[in-house]
Amino acid sequence: MKKAFIVSVISLFIVLTIVFLWLRTLAPAYDFAVLMIGNVVMAALSLTTFFMVTKQMHGKPDAFVRGVYASSFLKLSVCIIAVVVYALVKRPDVHKPSLFALFGIYAVYTAIETWLLSRLARETNR
Repeated sequence: MKKAFIVSVISLFIVLTIVFLWLRTLAPAYDFAVLMIGNVVMAALSLTTFFMVTKQMHGKPDAFVRGVYASSFLKLSVCIIAVVVYALVKRPDVHKPSLFALFGIYAVYTAIETWLLSRLARETNR
């Protein structure tokens, strides 16, 4: 199952990269560099939190819930900091749809990660 998680995150990264490349030609107003940086950061955070949660999963039964909360909080904190930095750097030229796309990236990675980790926890407990 650990391989499945890593393959899923890498596959999601590749799919989102293809979508952003397509979006760059279709709607060039989107900030492609920001979307790709967000994609890379979320993929790296998903892999980091995966190892963080799986390390805690073999302990107490509530360790899985703590790990998922911690990973979600970490990703949300990084996203908020990144949005603030982006808004401060590009103050007059902030592209709001790009910001909403970044939060969409966060939601997709979080949903996939939580779903796969809960499957892994169920298999581990059996």
